[in-house]
Amino acid sequence: MSILLSDAINVFFRILYLLIIVRVFMSWVPGAMFSSFGRLIYSLTDPVLGPVRRMMDKSPLGGGMMVDFSPVIALFILDIIQIILLYIVALF
Repeated sequence: MSILLSDAINVFFRILYLLIIVRVFMSWVPGAMFSSFGRLIYSLTDPVLGPVRRMMDKSPLGGGMMVDFSPVIALFILDIIQIILLYIVALF
């Protein structure tokens, strides 16, 4: 049971990582976010990137930066969450 749950957690986080990376590449293409595919990607990644962006806007380093580092920070946070979840699953 724990192996199946571990695999499910790994697949979930891999898909989420991929969606965030696709969103980063889409940000380089003008108008890509207005396509139906772009709206889908943005709607799936906004729950993760939105809170990170709000957190960065409140920090003294984050406000007014020219480069958006929220995807990098979100991937780092997601990695930590994945490790914690896999550790909890391994305990049971």
